[in-house]
Amino acid sequence: MKQEQFLSVVDRDEAERRFRAALEPLGPLGVEEVALAGALGRVLAEDIASPVDVPGFDRSNMDGFAVRAEDTYGASEQAPRRLRCLPEPVVMGVLPVGEVTEGTAMAIPTGGVVPRGADAVVMVEHTRLDGDHVLVEKPVTPGRAITWAGTDIAQGEVVLRAFDVLSSRETGVLAAMGVDRVGVVRRPRVAILSTGDEIIRPGTPPLPGRIYDSNQVILADAVREAGGEPVPCGITPDAPEAVRAALLDALAVADLVLLSGGTSKGPGDLNVQVLAEVLAPPGILAHGVALKPGKPLCLAASGRKGVVVLPGFPTSAIFTFHEFVAPVLRILAGRARPARLHGGEADGARTWARLPVSLGSDGGRTEYVLVRLTEDAEGAAIAYPIGKGSGSVTTWSHADGYFVIPREVERVEAGERVEILPVAGVRPRRVDLVIIGSHCVGLDVVLARLAQRGVSSKLIAVGSEGGLAAVRRGECDAAGVHLYDARTDSYNTPFLEGGLVLVPGYGRLQGVVFRAGDARFEGREAAEAVRAAAQTPGVVMINRNRGSGTRALVELLLEGTRPAGYAVEASSHHAIGAAVAQGRADFGVAIDIVARERGLGFLPVREERFDLVVAASRVERPGVRALIDELASEEVRAALRGRGLLA
Repeated sequence: MKQEQFLSVVDRDEAERRFRAALEPLGPLGVEEVALAGALGRVLAEDIASPVDVPGFDRSNMDGFAVRAEDTYGASEQAPRRLRCLPEPVVMGVLPVGEVTEGTAMAIPTGGVVPRGADAVVMVEHTRLDGDHVLVEKPVTPGRAITWAGTDIAQGEVVLRAFDVLSSRETGVLAAMGVDRVGVVRRPRVAILSTGDEIIRPGTPPLPGRIYDSNQVILADAVREAGGEPVPCGITPDAPEAVRAALLDALAVADLVLLSGGTSKGPGDLNVQVLAEVLAPPGILAHGVALKPGKPLCLAASGRKGVVVLPGFPTSAIFTFHEFVAPVLRILAGRARPARLHGGEADGARTWARLPVSLGSDGGRTEYVLVRLTEDAEGAAIAYPIGKGSGSVTTWSHADGYFVIPREVERVEAGERVEILPVAGVRPRRVDLVIIGSHCVGLDVVLARLAQRGVSSKLIAVGSEGGLAAVRRGECDAAGVHLYDARTDSYNTPFLEGGLVLVPGYGRLQGVVFRAGDARFEGREAAEAVRAAAQTPGVVMINRNRGSGTRALVELLLEGTRPAGYAVEASSHHAIGAAVAQGRADFGVAIDIVARERGLGFLPVREERFDLVVAASRVERPGVRALIDELASEEVRAALRGRGLLA
């Protein structure tokens, strides 16, 4: 038998170039919808935005009494605060009857809906009943023991991104959002055919001169690991007719075909000869590659369908599979991005990381703190705690690992090193771009575009001031900021220091959100309406968290007043919208996108700038350059305008 192709051994990179070129355009195979029960291990085909708020209502975190926090100030065991206990307690799964007013309290179970008027929950252990009154023995602050609606997941928030692989963490998030079917990338079907008279199936009695077919098992599992669906085709003897029939059957049912054996000069090795007869153009692309192990490898294509004859020896077969086939398979399965800026993943071993912020802990209890990891300019690991609380479903899904605070430690100071333990089944991978700071729907647009270019990213939302501090310390590539400076009446630029560069972003229209039809706000000028509302009994506001860019605008509108609800801080625009839409608050300040998405009224105040701040030393990093290029592209500007942003 002639072996012309095998005599022309080619360079490894040239062989791969030929193979890839024959398969282009190379990308995910398409979308299919599956039930949530069958989604584990599948690859998301599109971003998933939550259709609901999670939790969907203001929720008590413990058994106790819903109160107005100010009614408990000064309480102690010796001098408890006496509150009238409302006759109708909160019942699980039912909206509360009545409203908590001055001097009253309402019994509430863990997980119950917080009634209107209440802004805190006193745990039952800190109370005593006295007839129809409750004696409060310990004061609480606004927000104590309450998870506000939309705090964990906000309606419309992108929670999972296209090409995420669904583990039990992600399926739990989908279930929490009420999603029962999901669009996933179709798994590439990979036909696996073993050939050779000497091959027998595992489990059969051993025979002289015969070997068990380990390649089919190894390759099938490797295909699964790469995101494909193996199609075992059994063992075919060294007969041209049998190999030809098996190959034609495999080409008919699969997206990619693997054969093992039959690539060397032995007289019974017929695979390459049959390929030359059966395949449509371009046919055999390389037969013999300068590899050790793996020299006999044959790469071919029938149309745009890859056909690979792997060496028969198991070590050579699996080595060449991972070198040439697995990368293609991962792209087809949506598990790899094209043109990665760098490869590799962090291993799952324990490591040490520096804590960028101080963290308090309840003494006497061992505490486990879930974190997201990044690196400083010197490559040292930084661990950002995820602070959404034990009731959150996204905390676990976002975590890169965790560290332990021993029970005798009440505080871990910023700058301390902590030992990071891996989350079971999770291997944190390095990404091309780390953004720390304020979150915005516009960033979702930009990061989705970057993902399509093969640029992976990690976003850690800590607010504008936290992001600016992180970029100064060299803990991220960029910080999302929208900080207002009243002295200069401008955004972001006044906060730059030496060594920091402003990357222009886009505008967002901020204003007062309220329930449509509320005559106290409808049709009025924003500043006037807020001033009047601040002086009106019964009107409740919802504030933004300290350190956010929006908080400065709120203070400007309030002009020093402190209306009801001022002490209650929401951490996002969507949480503001949830509080107003559900009636817990009557007004707040958020971007107009939130008002439109939730059907709320909106009084414009001003355009604010959402920009990115980058350390000058990182501007030329590939991920940062890609970010800058995307923000300047007309495609992204158009997409941002489509979301209602000012670009």
